[in-house]
Amino acid sequence: MGSQPGEEFLQLIQANRGILYKICNAYCKNASDREDLAQEIIYQLWKSGKSFDAAHTFSTWMYRVALNVAITFYRKQNQAPTAVLGEDLENIEDNTSTNTQTEENIKLLQQFIRELKELDRALMLLYLEAKSYAEIADIIGITETNVATKISRIKEKLKQKFAASG
Repeated sequence: MGSQPGEEFLQLIQANRGILYKICNAYCKNASDREDLAQEIIYQLWKSGKSFDAAHTFSTWMYRVALNVAITFYRKQNQAPTAVLGEDLENIEDNTSTNTQTEENIKLLQQFIRELKELDRALMLLYLEAKSYAEIADIIGITETNVATKISRIKEKLKQKFAASG
């Protein structure tokens, strides 16, 4: 990673800190666990820095490492996550401020996503980040076709849950 590996590493982490926030929020329900997970992700990124392949972007590699660490951390904690999936969903504001139906739908979507299995939650996190199926496949380590199939099934499940809730 260059002549000043520590400095360059910290700059890359800082530039991609949004990834850390989103993943930690998706897999941990309290601030202490989020901090522990963030530290573990950074440690694992540092430790596995030699495995970084310059053919991929740093953010793609970071997502892959961070999601693997988060899923392992979540399983060790053996607790149901209650944090919102990503800060973008958490901070969506309706400028008309009267659209309560939209707000309710967003809250329902967040709840339904939190109820998904770890891999499905990771897929939706990346999908909602507007990653392409190719990028998602690269990050998760499954085929693009498998990504498309899984996302299609997840979307169908979410539609059914919305229909049942209304």
